[in-house]
Amino acid sequence: MTTVRFHMEGERIVGLTVQGHSGYAEAGSDIVCAAVTSAVRLTECAVNDVLGLGAAVKIREQDASISLRIPGGLSDANESVCQTLLTALMVHFASLHEEYPDHIIVLEED
Repeated sequence: MTTVRFHMEGERIVGLTVQGHSGYAEAGSDIVCAAVTSAVRLTECAVNDVLGLGAAVKIREQDASISLRIPGGLSDANESVCQTLLTALMVHFASLHEEYPDHIIVLEED
């Protein structure tokens, strides 16, 4: 199962960690893993490549995990965009959980 943890500071999403394979299908044809990976990559590209904010990203292939943490001290405009992107990601993953409840779980953690 894939576990997605959104790291919170109050109402602010400061990052996320995704860990594990969904187990929906064999590697290379697992649509749940593909959806999760693609969504995380898109969010990371928007934050780092488009906005240039330098969010910390860690990929660990040995335990199939990726984490992203947005920096503090952002301008109001960049903070708003990041929160919109991360909230949309959370909604997307919640929708995947509704469709594939045995393969992805979404949590919020302080």
